[in-house]
Amino acid sequence: RTNMNERSSRSHCVFGLKIIGQNTRTGQVTNGVLNLIDLAGSERLSKSGATGDRLKETQAINKSLSSLGDVFAAIANKDNHVPFRNSKLTYLLQPCLGGDAKTLMFINVAPVAESAQESLCSLRFAAKVNACEIGLPKRQSSLKRLEAM
Repeated sequence: RTNMNERSSRSHCVFGLKIIGQNTRTGQVTNGVLNLIDLAGSERLSKSGATGDRLKETQAINKSLSSLGDVFAAIANKDNHVPFRNSKLTYLLQPCLGGDAKTLMFINVAPVAESAQESLCSLRFAAKVNACEIGLPKRQSSLKRLEAM
């Protein structure tokens, strides 16, 4: 519990689902991965009142979100080096943010005046993400037969 958040897991959640399909006439096998990612929200330490373990969690979450912002900035700027290894989160998300991926992001904002600054930060982050072009996704397919499962 913090002053900003009564109930929260205070963690990111990543769910991955690998999907494989086969055209029974041609034998063509197509595969892909669907990743659903719920990022923990950032909290201003001055407002959260977090101490002890909650303070460490808040700092780690804020650092990983900052690293994710750095990755999006590097992609948007078409930098030669994208800092995926700066956090566990960005390292894990690297395949989702490369040339073979499509990415869709939803941002939640609070409809109350007290949260206006946090909502503005979220919208700025979304604008940074929106400025990225990660390339066109490529079809992942082959002509080998899929064995019965």
